[in-house]
Amino acid sequence: MPNKRMLRVNELLKREIADLLERMDVNHANCLISVCEVDVSPDLRRAKVHVSILGGDADFQEEVMKHLRRHRVEVQNKMARDIKLKYTPILEFTKDSRIEEGDRVLALLEEIERKNPPSATTDKQLTD
Repeated sequence: MPNKRMLRVNELLKREIADLLERMDVNHANCLISVCEVDVSPDLRRAKVHVSILGGDADFQEEVMKHLRRHRVEVQNKMARDIKLKYTPILEFTKDSRIEEGDRVLALLEEIERKNPPSATTDKQLTD
């Protein structure tokens, strides 16, 4: 488990990278890009940036990831100017699909509930 310092650095980088992506206007039409998590290596030289992309098809999402990877150095340079760390971590952008998977599970549960609505007696038994 990371120590308090590493947790603070992860959160600081997460906020800064999200802000930089917003200022760089990386958000394309019909999609939402959010930085879910940042994992910095213990030596502060590398950081894995987990990005969630909501909207668009798989090809479009892959294009967004390619765009982020192409502009990695630019993001690192701007980040180094705003945050003072011993080392500026080399960023690695990865797609995080946990939010999409959670949405899919919720949609399946709603579908099951629509097909099999709970009866009044079942609701009463659950509240007792």
